[in-house]
Amino acid sequence: MKKVVYILGISLLFIMNLNSQDVYIQGGGSLDDWANLSQFSELNKELIEKTDKNRVVFMGNSITSGWSNFRPNFFIDNPFVNRGISGQTTPQMLIRFKPDVINLEPRAVVILAGINDIAGNTGPMVLENIAENIFSMSELAKANGIDVFICSVLPAKDFPWSPGLNPAEKVVRLNTILKDYCSENNINYVDYYTIMNDGDGGLKVPEHTSADDLVHPNSEGYKVMEDVILKSLYPSN
Repeated sequence: MKKVVYILGISLLFIMNLNSQDVYIQGGGSLDDWANLSQFSELNKELIEKTDKNRVVFMGNSITSGWSNFRPNFFIDNPFVNRGISGQTTPQMLIRFKPDVINLEPRAVVILAGINDIAGNTGPMVLENIAENIFSMSELAKANGIDVFICSVLPAKDFPWSPGLNPAEKVVRLNTILKDYCSENNINYVDYYTIMNDGDGGLKVPEHTSADDLVHPNSEGYKVMEDVILKSLYPSN
């Protein structure tokens, strides 16, 4: 009886806690804003007022958001908009795709997503469902006259925040699904994986990431990515 009362008490405290304060959600956001729609809401309002026919939006997770930290001039010197949110998975990105991409009326969108889904940040996800979310973003963009660039997931042998999942093979399989979709639907496929692979399914250490990270590029890693995406966005240059 005491055990039952204890469990009910803990449950009640948990419910009260949910109602009284924001709760951390893996992948960003809160119970009231799971997809973190509020993060860029004010910046989006400013951009909507400034039409730029050359605008390119980069949609992604911490790998995209960290790009601005390591190499800010890539976004400052180009008509590029960073809409990466740390920890996010593809269902979260799909929810915020309209306000963070479509409403900005860009020429193109660069989608780099999927690694946090493999890590299970917002729960278990099969590869086909991850891919379908990315396809949905692609189809939304195309329906609004936006060119689509779907990126390969970067190599990853392990997740420091969730070790032991052995993601390398899943990354390869997901990239194959994405590449085939792009080929079948005349969509630009951006291959970061090949040039950044250490030959064993991980990012090159120390060239492209640190030994205690293994997932996020360092400055040199982002430089490699810049060379790849610029050639895709501007093939005639």
